[in-house]
Amino acid sequence: MSIPGFESWLATAPGRYVAAWEQARIDAMVADVFGYNALQIGLPQLDLLAQNRIPLRQRVGESGSSSASGAARTAVVVDVLCDLRELPFAASSVDLVVMPHVLEFSNEPHQILREVERILIPEGQLLISGFNPLSLWGLRRHLPNRPDAFPWNGSYLSVQRMKDWLQLLGFEVDRGCFGCYAPPCENPQWLQRCRFMEAAGDRWWSFAGGVYLLRAVKRVHGMRLILPAWNQRKSQRKAISALTQKGIGQREHQ
Repeated sequence: MSIPGFESWLATAPGRYVAAWEQARIDAMVADVFGYNALQIGLPQLDLLAQNRIPLRQRVGESGSSSASGAARTAVVVDVLCDLRELPFAASSVDLVVMPHVLEFSNEPHQILREVERILIPEGQLLISGFNPLSLWGLRRHLPNRPDAFPWNGSYLSVQRMKDWLQLLGFEVDRGCFGCYAPPCENPQWLQRCRFMEAAGDRWWSFAGGVYLLRAVKRVHGMRLILPAWNQRKSQRKAISALTQKGIGQREHQ
């Protein structure tokens, strides 16, 4: 999915500010995820799987979007073009999905989320980033003369609503964070002056970051992970060894 206006917004000061924060946080979260298949759905201009070590990493774009044009295709590498409401991947075949700002700029976010749940393996991981409506960024959308371009034209989803949707699909949110507490200033100098708000916001009003990142794990009820019985065999060998030594000791005292 290539959101109209996103590429030009990346060249602005707030665009670079948000992209740098998301890249750093996602890099840290995906570094320790292993498996065979990983997908980045949306925003192919950013390589959010760069620090992941899964062998097959693919970027998925939406067919019919601007990323499908010849000019954009040469600039942005998209491995799979498809309808995000019907992902062309087998059920339970993907270990990791990273989905930046897709749901809030989609007309059918529930269907996309259901498709992601279908293709993830049990215990597979999903990373979702979005703009926080309960922030200075969310407030900017309700002020007079607000811009109509990205990112102000999205339907921002709160963290609580996102957690409710994930829970209904059997996901468990095990990690999350907020960032980008500075106001969305277009002037780079003013944005730089407001950087002190990062540490203050993270400490005093952590829920009010302009952007959030959630990590959810797909849970399948009734499944139990069966591990090799190495510890059990080891404990049995110790017990047999102890009994043998005890028997030898008894015979020596007789």
